Amino acid sequence: MRITRRVIVAITAMMLSIVAAITAGPVSAAGVPRPDHVVVVVMENHSYNKIIGSSSAPYINNTLKAGGASFTQSFAVTHPSEPNYLALFSGSTQSITDDSCPHTFSAENLGHQLVAAGDTFKGYSESQPSVGYTGCHSGSYYRKHNPWVNFSTVPSSANVPLTQWPTDFTTLPAVSFVIPNICNDMHDCSVSTGDTWLKNHINTYAQWAKTHNSTLILTFDEDDSSQSNQVSTIFYGQHVKTGSFSEHITHYTVLRTIQDGYGLACVANSCGVSAITDIWS
Repeated sequence: MRITRRVIVAITAMMLSIVAAITAGPVSAAGVPRPDHVVVVVMENHSYNKIIGSSSAPYINNTLKAGGASFTQSFAVTHPSEPNYLALFSGSTQSITDDSCPHTFSAENLGHQLVAAGDTFKGYSESQPSVGYTGCHSGSYYRKHNPWVNFSTVPSSANVPLTQWPTDFTTLPAVSFVIPNICNDMHDCSVSTGDTWLKNHINTYAQWAKTHNSTLILTFDEDDSSQSNQVSTIFYGQHVKTGSFSEHITHYTVLRTIQDGYGLACVANSCGVSAITDIWS
């Protein structure tokens, strides 16, 4: 059979499409890529304009913002800290309006959803004294910033100190949360302290993510009550476009985007928002 030039062109185009699809990684029906790994890092109590453009945050601005998708209209859900962490993890504040401790909830949440779907989850908290620790406070660790410990459906083995953070990032679970301690999250210490901590502890993963179908999400729990709860949120990694994006997002939007990427159902208030779909290349 004689192969015509038209057939050769068609076969070549098809092969290029297949290669492009493999390179880009699988994409969910909702238009969010399915990453191999997502790491969510939550910092504390600074408004958008205290971080973005600040000379005290050179790593956030010159590396993460410059090389990722930065949201100019990102908002926390409420005040104070704890209900925002619960919102980001479970789509609901679980009716918590303060930083009280302890609590136990049976509601659906991201950690349980991932495990039930055959994926994996782990939360890494800096200065947490032991695996499965349920105390409210130990040194510079505070349970109010660790939402997964409050849910009975998340195994205690998924609640670990940051000392278990791997050097081989291929061993990370599908989704991880990283919570710095009360100083390094900028709550008790300076923006500069937190920015340096991110560079020293997170940058190696961030750069690895750029070439390994993975994503870093940096956000803040709430603002300092100076900017209507507007906070900095940045997505960084492979297939993330570089630039500023102006759509209104909240912690529920971030949760919904992760859920859609892994083919999970929405829960509670994440059902009332749409996933972020315009930042993917």
